[in-house]
Amino acid sequence: MLAPTVLQTLWFFLIAFFFLCYFVLEGFDFGVQMNVGAFWRRGDGARGTILKTVGPVWDGNEVFLITGGALLFAAFPEWYATLFSGFYLALLLLLLVLIVRVCAFKWRGKVDSLRWRRAWDVVHVVGGVAPALLWGVAFGNIVAGVEIDQHHWVTTSLLGLLNPFALLAGVVFVLLFWLHGTLYLALKVDGPLRQEANRLAGILVWPTIVAGAAFLAWFQLAHSHSWLTVIPVAVAAAALLAVVPLNRAGREGLAFMATVAAIAGASLALFGGLFPYVLPATNDPANSLTVANASSTEHTLTVMLVALAILLPVVLAYTIWTYRVFRHRVTDDDSPAPGSGVLEAAKQSYRSTFEQH
Repeated sequence: MLAPTVLQTLWFFLIAFFFLCYFVLEGFDFGVQMNVGAFWRRGDGARGTILKTVGPVWDGNEVFLITGGALLFAAFPEWYATLFSGFYLALLLLLLVLIVRVCAFKWRGKVDSLRWRRAWDVVHVVGGVAPALLWGVAFGNIVAGVEIDQHHWVTTSLLGLLNPFALLAGVVFVLLFWLHGTLYLALKVDGPLRQEANRLAGILVWPTIVAGAAFLAWFQLAHSHSWLTVIPVAVAAAALLAVVPLNRAGREGLAFMATVAAIAGASLALFGGLFPYVLPATNDPANSLTVANASSTEHTLTVMLVALAILLPVVLAYTIWTYRVFRHRVTDDDSPAPGSGVLEAAKQSYRSTFEQH
């Protein structure tokens, strides 16, 4: 049996792993949705094609958020309670945006009306920008800390959460996910849209590098609790810089993997720099939440670890299988409609294959 401190530390980084996967996978979903607005002038057909690139996978990507949130509740109930009560309005807004975003995917193609589709395309753009911004603001406040009283109630006001560091984090999340989604789009489409996506990625990478460098430097100097985070920070920075030559050379796959590495490095830096805290108190360090005082019992963590050891390989295998099935480029003729579930889309893909033979 593992020692309590080992279990607590292990669960902290397991939750970090789930959020890392969520940001990598859902990050390009957000970016693709932002590109509905970026390529608006190309017309309704192009916007539909853009959304088809994530049609079979976007709902599966949300599994990591749902699982990560559930594990956070079970492994660190004090952290969950303080976080969700203190950030209530911000997280409620995030939840509402995510719900409306699902409606946009599901309902866009239900009515044969250009005005109807345009309205939902606007929702798609908001559904890409708003969650990225809110996640950035939330994590900016988590790593920087908030005011917490002796009863572990957050006393920072809503306006207090909109501080410069958190807002910069929000901007970085938006830019990084937009770049990530644009490179994914370049991987999944062909023709003029592919060329324009590559061109846009070459433009987006520069403000992303500048904003990302400012945020990571500020975080490392002012809010990180460990200099070991220099390594993932360096990885994130090097990966972003690598996007420039890879994009110019037309190496779309490697450029996309570079943004994957950048998001992974930034996520590890944030969680690594936060440890051993889970929510620092800026007014009195004694009120801070740590992995020790915010975790569940040793028995609960052990049982959860056994269950996760059984279920996590299934989730990962299912995710890998999904991306392998839908690895081909999207065209107007062979791609599933946005909002199709993964199983429904798989049936369409296999049915098309059988008809050809």
